[in-house]
Amino acid sequence: MNRSARAFWLRSPGHGELRDLTLPEPAEGEVLVRALYSGISRGTETLVFRGGVPHSQRTLMRAPFQEGDFPGPVKYGYLNVGVVEQGPDALVGRTVFCLYPHQSRYVVPVSAVTVVPERVPAGRAVLAGTVETAVNALWDAAPLAGDRIAVVGGGMVGCAVAALLARFPGVRLQLVDADPARARTAGALGVDFATPADALGACDLVVHASATEAGLARSLELLAAEGTVVELSWYGDRRVALPLGEHFHSRRLAVRASQVGTVSPAARPGRTHADRMALALDLLADPALDALITGESAFEELPEVMPKLASGRIPALCHRIRYGDAP
Repeated sequence: MNRSARAFWLRSPGHGELRDLTLPEPAEGEVLVRALYSGISRGTETLVFRGGVPHSQRTLMRAPFQEGDFPGPVKYGYLNVGVVEQGPDALVGRTVFCLYPHQSRYVVPVSAVTVVPERVPAGRAVLAGTVETAVNALWDAAPLAGDRIAVVGGGMVGCAVAALLARFPGVRLQLVDADPARARTAGALGVDFATPADALGACDLVVHASATEAGLARSLELLAAEGTVVELSWYGDRRVALPLGEHFHSRRLAVRASQVGTVSPAARPGRTHADRMALALDLLADPALDALITGESAFEELPEVMPKLASGRIPALCHRIRYGDAP
């Protein structure tokens, strides 16, 4: 077994590096995975890269296999797809998804990996964590056939939510973003697009994912009476002001948080994190979701790529990282 590996670490806010390590021999009930691709969730990971995790949230923000602590040094990430090289016979050679940081090889419990369906390409499977977030958000939001819906914020999570909502019968759906270039992504997903100024109002439901104060305020403006904003944005250490005067009380509007760390209580009884992840991977059979992957770099380039993503010099939804000779 090849026990050597390399991992990406945030040495200090704004500065990343690759570190060499030697893996332990997998124990019974564990697998050795060779990474093919990992994905950078631009909103959360660049916030971590900039050192923006509030002290009060440092425990809640920990990734499943994180090493180190915020603000750094820390090994962080949670979108990794690879091939099982060692472990139970039923898994050896299978492509799996794992909530693991950016690392070329890793050893984890069998329970931490989910087999990627054969009809889902490994390169698309890096979106599993994002689609899982979208699934949980829709369980929380409970949209109905015929609803008037807006998704405000055309980032990685917002686009994933819009892609799933496009499957609902009879809905009036718009993806709303301040960047007109997001219209191309919306078109690839089969969703209507609008800028905030042109968005259709009288919505029964707005899913907010722009992580901006202006986006949340506009989300409230788009609601019909008794409407709900489902808030998916993560603001880190920023404070956000809300316009709770004007029509907020007279229209009986609501703002509700959704967070993927807990399976939505609105899901069918007994649904587990594993069930939710398996569903997300199954949904990734749709090739339209390739529109969420907007760039790719080699793993060795990651220390130079991450600052560019954090600063916006590389505009991205999901930026994919390729390992070795991945197809």
